[in-house]
Amino acid sequence: MFKKIKKACARFKYALFEDKRVGIIKLEGVILDTGAFPFAARIIEALESAKKQDLKAVVIKINSPGGTVGASQEIYREIKKCRENGMKIVASLGDVAASGGLYVAVGADKIMSNPGTVTGSIGVIIKTSVMKDLYKKIGIASESVKSGEFKDILSNTKYLSGEEKEILQELIDSTYRQFIGEISENRGISLDEVKKFSDGRIFSGLQAKELGLVDEIGSQSDAVELAAKLAGITGKPETVVLSQKKSLLHKIAGADINEVLENAGLSSFYKSTPLWLMPDN
Repeated sequence: MFKKIKKACARFKYALFEDKRVGIIKLEGVILDTGAFPFAARIIEALESAKKQDLKAVVIKINSPGGTVGASQEIYREIKKCRENGMKIVASLGDVAASGGLYVAVGADKIMSNPGTVTGSIGVIIKTSVMKDLYKKIGIASESVKSGEFKDILSNTKYLSGEEKEILQELIDSTYRQFIGEISENRGISLDEVKKFSDGRIFSGLQAKELGLVDEIGSQSDAVELAAKLAGITGKPETVVLSQKKSLLHKIAGADINEVLENAGLSSFYKSTPLWLMPDN
């Protein structure tokens, strides 16, 4: 009951006085969306919260090396939907906002970056570790029964055939075209120009600005001021950190997905998934 009264008072306040609130959403770490690691789902929930609170502007602070294709696209699409509904969104790039992190950012109205932010790494990679020779050396054999020829295409018990490499290359090329197409459309850069620097290389924030990937150089506070300006908020904006529900894993382990994987040495867990930049362990 108290929470309902508090919310009603807040709505009354913002109806009488100018609403100066700018929401802050922290997008940190590897971008995934699985049952145990609902990273994308939590970011989307935060955006939903911003809509429920009728926020005119939101800053998404991105500090991520990238992640899986689908999860990055989920967040990107939700950002676009919020913008279609009139919300102004500014992406603020932190230490690293590369690959999938950059993909998420291009969905925003504007992108603000620190001069030394590591960004770029526009591309897609899929990997598998082949253990065939090791297994043979220690006397481990593997057999599989499959419904189709390519069902075990990324099995670590064999090397890829030429045909298998072609199939995977087609997959990579398809997701790569999606990536550079969104950059071209959202950043107003011709596709040919995007292709010139979309070979996986990384850039500093200053280099990214020269390429047109970033609008302005500045900090998170600068991004807040820009978001407020875009939303027509006058005077000093009031920041509201949009909390995200903790995953079951976080509640049990007391740590997020990135901490758990780093501590357990399980980053290879991702290597059979199409990725937009992941640590090469």
